[in-house]
Amino acid sequence: MIAEKQTSSATYSQENMPDYYRPLESRTVLTGFTGGIALCRAVDYSRKIISLGAGIIPVMTRHAAKLVSPVTMAALTGKKVHMELFSLEDAASIPHIELARSADLFLVMPATANFMAKAASGLADDLLSTVLLAFEGPVLFYPSMNPSMYSNPVTESSMRRLRELGYTVVDPDQGKTACGEKGRGRLPSWPAVRQSILKAVTPQTLKGMKILVSAGPTREPLDPVRYISNRSSGRMGYAMAESAATRGADVTLVTGPVSIQAPGVRDICRVETAAQMADAVLGRSAEMDVIVMTAAVADYAPCQACDTKIKKVEDKLTVHLKKTQDILAELVNRRTRNQVIIGFCAETGDLEARTAEKIRNKGADLMVGNDVTMPGAGFDVQTNRVIVVSADGSVETLPMMDKREVAERIWYIVEKQFIRSSVD
Repeated sequence: MIAEKQTSSATYSQENMPDYYRPLESRTVLTGFTGGIALCRAVDYSRKIISLGAGIIPVMTRHAAKLVSPVTMAALTGKKVHMELFSLEDAASIPHIELARSADLFLVMPATANFMAKAASGLADDLLSTVLLAFEGPVLFYPSMNPSMYSNPVTESSMRRLRELGYTVVDPDQGKTACGEKGRGRLPSWPAVRQSILKAVTPQTLKGMKILVSAGPTREPLDPVRYISNRSSGRMGYAMAESAATRGADVTLVTGPVSIQAPGVRDICRVETAAQMADAVLGRSAEMDVIVMTAAVADYAPCQACDTKIKKVEDKLTVHLKKTQDILAELVNRRTRNQVIIGFCAETGDLEARTAEKIRNKGADLMVGNDVTMPGAGFDVQTNRVIVVSADGSVETLPMMDKREVAERIWYIVEKQFIRSSVD
């Protein structure tokens, strides 16, 4: 594909997922809302958590109720709002104990400096702080405040103490806060919140492993304006990286130019050309336990790119191309002991035979193939249907599903074939 260089305004939003992708199905999440200005965003996040299949139990502080009314909160979450530690309505029960025992996960968002200081000290002077003391499952704090308040040594001490107690404190984002100041203090982005929640309820089967994932297309320049590329959006690779990180892996993502939000991984290396992709992947490969090549690397690149824009003068334009480096084949040649290498291939017809041929030629441990002519399985869509071919010739066919669920199923196959067997 030859395309004009341009800045894409379309950003793939990770929350716009099909309704059938519900990884939190049957989970109950206690959500504590405190009186920070980011409360409105936190309420929006709670609706996204519901869309992942979870049931929400909202608990509000008195200060939170001054920013968003309990009636509005109940309407937006579809659940009764709990606020009072002592209530005639619940006089026959012990609310803070019943609430603590009714959920799988406890979130505090936004987590104000005041509430984190209370929680770090074990103070319990309202319903939310009392429920926190009685809760025995995973607890996640999402700080949001003025940058100066966030960097205050007292706040830093509170967060350090919370982590020592076994709670998870998700670092806030950098940027312009509601008060107009710039710095760290914005409520974490939804992708970061989403990943932290899934990680809290996901077995850490890849903990301690170093994994490299390549993703997206490459662009091979013809001149300063035009390039040769393909239709890869990077979604499948980003899903593989996010799923691995959710399972506890230390993930490095090498990505071509895409317009989707990056997952929360240790290291992100952005490249443009096939040569840059090769340098980045091969330069990091020796230290990796697993390498996943989902990137749609250009097979050919112009022999020479023009320094100036090619003018539309001639009726025909001839472009001479040369083969790019076969990164997957070189990875196999360089593989270290016990290293697992997974390839991806996009085909058009006779999928099983072509994927099987590809794994034989490349020497990878697994090859994931999809037919891009099939509806819902091509480029730039949220779903995929793939086959997973092993080096021994066995084939597993996955039905069409959200790419994040495809990634989870692929990692399950990897764990079953390589990780668990090596541990056993």
